[in-house]
Amino acid sequence: MAERRASRRIAAPPRAGGGGAESAAAAAQIACLLDVAAPKPGNVSRGRDLPGLTYRDLVLSATAIGPAFRDAGRRRVGDLVLDAIRRTRRVVDTNTNLGIVLLLAPLARAAARRGPAALRRRLAAVLGDLDLRDARLAYRAIRLAGAGGLGRVPAQDVARAPTGTLLACMRLAAGRDAVAREYATGFRTTFTISLPTIRRLRARRLDPARAIAQTFLTILAGRPDTLIARRHGTEAAERASREAASALRAGGMLTARGRRKVAALDRRLRASRPPQNPGATADLTVAGLMALLLESRPAARRGGAKRSRRRG
Repeated sequence: MAERRASRRIAAPPRAGGGGAESAAAAAQIACLLDVAAPKPGNVSRGRDLPGLTYRDLVLSATAIGPAFRDAGRRRVGDLVLDAIRRTRRVVDTNTNLGIVLLLAPLARAAARRGPAALRRRLAAVLGDLDLRDARLAYRAIRLAGAGGLGRVPAQDVARAPTGTLLACMRLAAGRDAVAREYATGFRTTFTISLPTIRRLRARRLDPARAIAQTFLTILAGRPDTLIARRHGTEAAERASREAASALRAGGMLTARGRRKVAALDRRLRASRPPQNPGATADLTVAGLMALLLESRPAARRGGAKRSRRRG
């Protein structure tokens, strides 16, 4: 199965043999497949569908975005986002991955850039280069994806054409949307919570699905999920975070007691009508996985170069 092959990749990140963009495309697909294989509370995984959103939808969406991300070396972020959402809509009829695509597109673009700088520094340059055209194309992608619960805002509403750069628009939305907050903060949650947590758990050789679910819990415990907040209110989002923190204190996915607490949280989130899906937290988990899969590429190349010089 695709998710089983993806699980094996968490211990062996894709190499750059096909070039930065090819590697980024593979990393994007693998990150999405790894995420949907993990039993995250309130979220979709195998045998754990939500109304209008299924495991099959997410697997199809994961494979659909690859061709768009292979062009990361020559296309801007807005182009990548719109192309990826168009390709997704050809295979599913619901919004499965808008937040994921908005996060992975800058990471893919950064990975495809040449130079020895670390991924986060290259990402900062990508974000700083975002312009009005990126915003217009991203807004078209948001409308095409049919993202729900966005509401109306007085400035740079997605129902209208933007007048500022994509980064400026994201900064305006940072207080109410986790994806926008990542743009505004240089992907702070991705690089300070999601990536370090999954890296640490991977070093312990923890089962990938369990490690990803534990990372998800860590992110959710640290900050209320903005998708739950938009659809169910701030109190509901804060309660989910408190329960995730309680599960973590009991060990989370690493202990029997913690897993019981996670299962209780999962049941409560799913029992809500409509279900309370911490989808923004899942998006941030995928971004951390993408960064993990990409981070070894430059080091591997530099190490190979040094070994070649020594042999010469």
